[in-house]
Amino acid sequence: MPETLSGRTRNSESDWISVSDLMAGLMMVFMLIAIIYAKSADQRAQNVTEIVTEWQDTELEIYNALKNEFEDDLVRWNAEIEPESLTIRFLSPEVLFAQGSAVLEPRFQDILTDFIPRYIALLNQNFEKQIREIRIEGHTSSGFYGIQDDTEAFIKNMALSQARTRAVLNFSMNIPGLEKWQDWMRRTISANGLSSARIIQNADGIENKRRSRRVEFTIRTKTKEALFEILDRIAPAIEKRI
Repeated sequence: MPETLSGRTRNSESDWISVSDLMAGLMMVFMLIAIIYAKSADQRAQNVTEIVTEWQDTELEIYNALKNEFEDDLVRWNAEIEPESLTIRFLSPEVLFAQGSAVLEPRFQDILTDFIPRYIALLNQNFEKQIREIRIEGHTSSGFYGIQDDTEAFIKNMALSQARTRAVLNFSMNIPGLEKWQDWMRRTISANGLSSARIIQNADGIENKRRSRRVEFTIRTKTKEALFEILDRIAPAIEKRI
């Protein structure tokens, strides 16, 4: 199986131990925030708890569906599923694009032709109401061939990663058999080139340049966005009290 961000293979049990810890911590944080912020603390705490629980249940359900559908394909695609962010990550940069190019390699076209129809059908048919956005994200390593200045390399990689995600989006939208989902895809899918803003590091903190060059499909759910909106609304009041 592919490596995780830390460079070590993790099993699903340890994945969900960490996710459970995260959810439990979030629930406690939001309950404390509600108590501090509101006169009707009990009702607000209950509302936040319900949203956190819904988020947890929804994302676990989506993750399990993705895992059941694609687990047998991940090794041959050199891909991995990250449960915390509902991300399917395609690695092997030489399979994705040639160096400095935004033209999809034939092997990556074959992978997308297999992956995209199943991915879209699964999400649309089972989770249409829960999904706010599907993000196609392009990532690069921090370097750029022939460029020594870090800022210039970042800018050039930004243009390259943006061109690559547009190429992935264009190819994906034109795969035969997706006609009935085209409207939903146009409303839901975005292409985002992020340059080297989110490089992957090895356990020793050194950049893993190979793994940093990747394409990701990430799902944002409506319940997760609702939590962020709550934080945005109550943050000013909390700052005043601190």
